[in-house]
Amino acid sequence: MSWNALEICLKCQKLIVDNSNRIKCDNGLCGRFCHRKCSELSEDQLKMLDTVPNFSWKCDNCLGKVKSGAKMSQWLEKSLREHEKRLEILEQGLEKRSKLEDPVAPPICPFLPTSIGRRALIATVAFACLTILLFVILATTTNLFGKTLNQNQDNIGGGLILRFVERQQWLAQPPQKKIPDLEQPVKLVIVLPTNSDDCSTQAQCVFRVRLRQSFDIESVQEDDIVFNFLIGGDGNVYVGRGWDQVGAHMAGYNSRSLSLAYIGSFQTRKPSDKQLSVTRLLLERGVKLGKIAPNYRLTAASKLEPSLTQYKADVLYQSFGNWTHWS
Repeated sequence: MSWNALEICLKCQKLIVDNSNRIKCDNGLCGRFCHRKCSELSEDQLKMLDTVPNFSWKCDNCLGKVKSGAKMSQWLEKSLREHEKRLEILEQGLEKRSKLEDPVAPPICPFLPTSIGRRALIATVAFACLTILLFVILATTTNLFGKTLNQNQDNIGGGLILRFVERQQWLAQPPQKKIPDLEQPVKLVIVLPTNSDDCSTQAQCVFRVRLRQSFDIESVQEDDIVFNFLIGGDGNVYVGRGWDQVGAHMAGYNSRSLSLAYIGSFQTRKPSDKQLSVTRLLLERGVKLGKIAPNYRLTAASKLEPSLTQYKADVLYQSFGNWTHWS
């Protein structure tokens, strides 16, 4: 009997007994199964795969074999474009439907005896149902991909409040192995760039963070994304390794520091006001939680390793010149 016939879970290696409790890889050359609970997808994401057409799931093996390096970037970029195109089509459909409504239609009343009244009622009910359906689809799909039609809602943190985008929200893959615990409180906080394109919405930032994790694991052979936190141009804080795990941002300093990576390159462009504002809030929270020492030192990666060009981001570092703990 073949592996597929047995329906063994790719993650826990146990037999899948209940067919309704499985999820199948969409890669035609694979087609293997996984327990829904082992897929590490949220309930909303699993529901979307069951209900929304053209949505599919691929196992980590297929993603690792096919979507690596430049191909991974192209695949993620394509997914983002397709999602935005679906939202645009839904918006256009709603607008076109509104224009087709007859502004001089007779008053809607279920008791009108004429065929005109009945047709108006049917059209109104159908339009209301369509509107509700579109709203449900938009609300669900935008929750899955971290993008809404209203860009202000998309940046709900906006640097004015400390809002974390947790790992499951940016669709992080699990670490390759257990990450060591970080001894706290740390006395050193290192600022550095991601050396990628910048981002101004949560959808863009999620894409950048997910792509960076793929690069760190597949190209640099790290166990996870190397940074503790990433600061997006949307004013949100993206959780990398978090407060409690040792980062891999700078050899010789990892076990005694936290890293704050700013999404972008910052060779000529300054970080956004949202990024700087949320940085203050993040540092204050770290001190309050006992994760960062009250007398901590905030410094640039290029000051610790001047010879490494990957840490060059003078415009970024100049933004902290008058901060109390900067040195």
